[in-house]
Amino acid sequence: MKKAGKVYLVGAGPGDRELISLKGARLVQAADCIVYDALVNPDILDKASPEAELIFVGKKPHSHTISQESLNQLLISKALEGKQVIRLK
Repeated sequence: MKKAGKVYLVGAGPGDRELISLKGARLVQAADCIVYDALVNPDILDKASPEAELIFVGKKPHSHTISQESLNQLLISKALEGKQVIRLK
């Protein structure tokens, strides 16, 4: 039986890539999967591992292309695959 991964919720800060927390930056670098939306500065994603799976969920203020329930299921399914998953927002 494969060991379940973990899901971390990481705040991307107010837009400046240098304002993400140190722990958040470390988690981004170590993540197997990063689920992010339009508010995330693309420079933060540049810190991700080249092997990391990046999933854009398209959430913008007042415009959601994926329901919260579907997003939750996505995070859970990736973690059950044994991945370290970051919900970056």
